[in-house]
Amino acid sequence: MQNKPGRKVIRSTAAAAGGIAAAASSVAAATLAASIIFSPAADASSRLDGVHTDLARAVQLNQITEEQAARFESKLASRILGEA
Repeated sequence: MQNKPGRKVIRSTAAAAGGIAAAASSVAAATLAASIIFSPAADASSRLDGVHTDLARAVQLNQITEEQAARFESKLASRILGEA
């Protein structure tokens, strides 16, 4: 019977490629996390604008009521403005 060395090469090459792809995705994830962590924090007014927009969208999608959105926005505003 003939020995097939090509199979081992293909398998080991595929394993190496998979390892390299996993390492590359880990590096990409770490780079993204670092960019988020080290990016300057948004100012309070832009954060509140984002909260308002997100809550308005949640109300529009019937995920929460307008009253719930108003209470939650009020709580977040006091926290965000307390940090500023």
